[in-house]
Amino acid sequence: MSDPHESKDPLLLDHEADGIKELDNNLPRWWVWLFVLCTLHATGYMLYFHVFKIGKLQAAEYKEEAELGDGLKVAAQSKFESGMDTLQPSKDEVVLAKGHQTYEMYCSPCHRPDGGGLVGPNLCDDYWIHGPKFSDNLKTIVNGIPVKGMLSWKGMLKPEEIHAVASYIYTFRGTKPPNPKLPENEQQPEKPSEFE
Repeated sequence: MSDPHESKDPLLLDHEADGIKELDNNLPRWWVWLFVLCTLHATGYMLYFHVFKIGKLQAAEYKEEAELGDGLKVAAQSKFESGMDTLQPSKDEVVLAKGHQTYEMYCSPCHRPDGGGLVGPNLCDDYWIHGPKFSDNLKTIVNGIPVKGMLSWKGMLKPEEIHAVASYIYTFRGTKPPNPKLPENEQQPEKPSEFE
């Protein structure tokens, strides 16, 4: 039991819980000033952005920048599409390596990694359904063939990625993959009947 005549620490409050006494201590000055500055900043922010609407909110800035970016993307795509007829396949190893990566990621599930064709046509033979020229390949990638299930890659790939993957696909011509898909513009041989 504590002695009532014992001198009490002026910073200790009178109540206690489970033997723990509360210390009434002043906050450090730096903490108080930090709190005051944060409060002033928050008040200024609220007035500037929400009350007087002088500055743009993040959503408005994002929308403005997204519209600007979309405009740049459309301009780059239009320039690329208007010049597709004059483009030639790249022979640069770096461009072909990037094209290979894009092909492996997006094209090989339908055309096989070796270009021999699965759902999509064989890219190695001379039977090109949508035209044999390099520009025909570019147009096919850009516009897709929705009737046959090929997506338009116009909005998903940048023009340089489309050029790189078309250049890589061009390297398949004349190769002989194992078990290639038969040319689609010739009649495929009939399968023998099970009952013969």
